Amino acid sequence: MKATGIVRRIDDLGRVVIPKEIRRTMRIREGDPLEIYTDREGEVIFKKYSPIGELASFAAQYAETLQKTCSMAVVICDRDAVIATAGVPRKEYADRKVSSDFEEIIEGRALYTHRENAERISLIEDGGSHYVSCAMPIITEGDVVGCVASVLPHDDDGHHKISSELESKLIQTAATFLGKQLES
Repeated sequence: MKATGIVRRIDDLGRVVIPKEIRRTMRIREGDPLEIYTDREGEVIFKKYSPIGELASFAAQYAETLQKTCSMAVVICDRDAVIATAGVPRKEYADRKVSSDFEEIIEGRALYTHRENAERISLIEDGGSHYVSCAMPIITEGDVVGCVASVLPHDDDGHHKISSELESKLIQTAATFLGKQLES
């Protein structure tokens, strides 16, 4: 494990402050859930908890179904990284950090639809071969926990196999459904 050189004391209530530099690097925001566990050497480990990550295999099946039935490339993310993909190269997208522009879409809590002649938003930090066509944040119990997005290749000529209205409805339905699964 890498030493950071930062030392913090535990207060009388058992709390410890995670330094701002670490929170920024790890994208830990106020209110984010953290998983706390120990290892055999007595180390205490804090790990970001992803509620949508609990549904990773289910989310992958849902994305696969959308891709097969509607010929849409679909990506499902938590607030920080790609959780499930269908119709895009898995190696290129799986477990990759989302781009700051896509993070803004997630935090916006509303349906995003790419408009013709608008700037194309990349899904992941280092660009990738696809851009976001339609995206809907996954909201559960009032909190944004992730996002469902349909993506198109950057070399796409703009011709969709399905209508943008149907695409929007399918993405909204997927996000709502996954949000309800997390509540139950």
